[in-house]
Amino acid sequence: MDDLIAHEMYPIVYSLIDGQEKFRYWSEKSTPGMKRFIGTRQNDPREKSVHDAQELYEGQPYYITCVDDREKLVPFYEKYRERFHCILYQEIYSCDDFLEFMPKAASKANAALELKALLGCEKLVVFGDGLNDIDLFKVADEAYAMENAVPELKAIATGIIASNQDDGVAKWLLENA
Repeated sequence: MDDLIAHEMYPIVYSLIDGQEKFRYWSEKSTPGMKRFIGTRQNDPREKSVHDAQELYEGQPYYITCVDDREKLVPFYEKYRERFHCILYQEIYSCDDFLEFMPKAASKANAALELKALLGCEKLVVFGDGLNDIDLFKVADEAYAMENAVPELKAIATGIIASNQDDGVAKWLLENA
């Protein structure tokens, strides 16, 4: 975070604060893309705007995301991708560029595999629409891409289902689960 802030990039920071999940952002320094993202989370009790960079450090941060111009994000992706689990992608709904940072072992794939083992499940079936779902698709027994998913995800999917606007996952579950 120090490096991002030194380069005047103020991320959205997810942290555990007093045992509760919260996400913080500096509203005055938010990019238009961050404002769009935050706007999709209105009335989320985890959300809090802060008034200076120091407040972004509160609690135990575990996930950081930046929404900015791709050319500003790429150098940070290149610099930190070996140290952290980093995902650089264009979000399919807003077309904003995101750079996500999390601990190296943290990923949708690792979380899903851990749940599969913990629950004693025989099969892992997953659904997704964006580039940040690729690692999850690679470890699943079956992986279904939404009709409106990015082409890279569709290419590795078991099948294509209706879009999220058409309740694709719910329809698949009703038919198959």
